[in-house]
Amino acid sequence: MSETSDPYGPIHGRASFRDHVDRGTFPAHGLDPDEAYELLHTGLMLDGRETLNLASFVTTWMEPQAEQLIHDTIRKNHIDHEEYPAASLVEEACVHMLGDLFNAPDPAQVVGVATIGSSEAIMLGLLAHKRAWRDRRRAAGLPSDRPNVVFGAETHVVWDKFANYFDVEMRKIPMKPDRFVLSAADVEERVDENTIAVGAVLGTTHVGEADPIEEINDLLVRIKADKGWDVPLHVDGASGAFIAPFSEPDLRWDFRLEQVASINVSGHKYGLVYPGVGWLVFRDASKLPEDLVFSVNYLGGAQPTYTFNFSRGSAMVQAQMYNFMRLGRSGYTAIVETMLANARFLNETLEASGKFTILNPGLAEPVVTFSIKGDPGFDVYHLSARLREDGWIVPAYSLPPDADAVHLMRVVVRLDLSRLMIEMLLRDLFAAWDALVAEQPVERARSKPDVWTSPAHAAAKSKARTGLAQ
Repeated sequence: MSETSDPYGPIHGRASFRDHVDRGTFPAHGLDPDEAYELLHTGLMLDGRETLNLASFVTTWMEPQAEQLIHDTIRKNHIDHEEYPAASLVEEACVHMLGDLFNAPDPAQVVGVATIGSSEAIMLGLLAHKRAWRDRRRAAGLPSDRPNVVFGAETHVVWDKFANYFDVEMRKIPMKPDRFVLSAADVEERVDENTIAVGAVLGTTHVGEADPIEEINDLLVRIKADKGWDVPLHVDGASGAFIAPFSEPDLRWDFRLEQVASINVSGHKYGLVYPGVGWLVFRDASKLPEDLVFSVNYLGGAQPTYTFNFSRGSAMVQAQMYNFMRLGRSGYTAIVETMLANARFLNETLEASGKFTILNPGLAEPVVTFSIKGDPGFDVYHLSARLREDGWIVPAYSLPPDADAVHLMRVVVRLDLSRLMIEMLLRDLFAAWDALVAEQPVERARSKPDVWTSPAHAAAKSKARTGLAQ
């Protein structure tokens, strides 16, 4: 640091604002707190603006009172139930409220846990089903060395991770060029006596549709009756499980279905809480093998724990309860109806333009996915990159096999994306389209352009993928 800097002078005149910061070396000396804050605060301005990040499902706005509650509880280690019993009771209450929301036969009997997000929840849920399957096989004197799990390519990558990390055969069902979700027939071909669980998605990451969960459940009920294989159904409701109860309360996807044994949902998506909090809920205690729940006493008292993460903040669990109490069914319903109405307006406007094909017209969740019609001389990656120049983050990507010829864009409509903002997005989108059309040389307009191998396309494609997996 410069010796001539005045430590009492204005922050922006101090040495830290003009000296090189070696990011690979631990600092020898500290900075004034205001100085450290300003350096980081201004640096983060290079990030995209949260509200304009239409790639992410993750909540980007909460009420000031919720933020105050987060601040009040951010210092509490949630695992320490002995010291913070009131905080732990909030988690338990949320689990039972979710059991009620998901129509459990007896919400008082559901068991579950708060997680960092749906990725942890899915792994914990499938691990429970693997252990239960193993225990049943051993009790019957049958081999238990070849477990498999059945799910579709429309799932989040965490399903692949589970199979890889926990040595379970992955029976992954490819997409079809004209169908982007599972069918019961797809599942039936792959289920056998070694299947630990079948996964179905309520609101897919790639397209925003929902698997036919009731049909898959009915198949598993029939298999249980005909062959004696009691295969549980795990519903990945990361985003959709906080939409369907309020938009389509009569839709049967949850614990009303016999084989649905567990459900995960992300509180930090349409549960309307900042990251990170997710939830895993089992129909009842019989679905969670007792030997997976550990008891520890080194925090002052015997405490059960079923998580991958031990120490974690309590703030987002408290923020989830804030939303449950603040909004209730009527409040969540109003917000969900607004988000769906805005998504529907966006869908209809894009389709009416004649430029785009809508891939999820049913809107199982407030997500709009669309591809370009025909060949205007550019693709979704160019369009996404051009929108980024206006501040909008709208990802472009291809679908998994065997639908990887489909290239699309996705807009996640969250509670802080108003109709006014959607109209501005559409204005910028159509302006970007017109600018890209105007850039096409006459020669390229006469024949199909080779946009797939150009350096410009490669750069646009890389930028467009930003935030897809969120």
